[in-house]
Amino acid sequence: MSTIQFELVKKIGTLTESSSGWTKQLNIIRWNGRAPKYDLRDWAPDGEKMGKGLTLSLDDLKALKVLLNQLEELE
Repeated sequence: MSTIQFELVKKIGTLTESSSGWTKQLNIIRWNGRAPKYDLRDWAPDGEKMGKGLTLSLDDLKALKVLLNQLEELE
């Protein structure tokens, strides 16, 4: 099994933190040497382990923002 390599390019922010210290974060990550992408997932307190998550291009992130803004209009 090959190892997944990642580089934290920029930490944008934390959405939530669990009682165990894991945090759901939005970051910019470079996976396996590829171009950086926006990444939303859970991270262990030491930053070495991660949960499943979503990786988004800038266009994907902009489209998600439009959808989230539409939700605000409904409330």
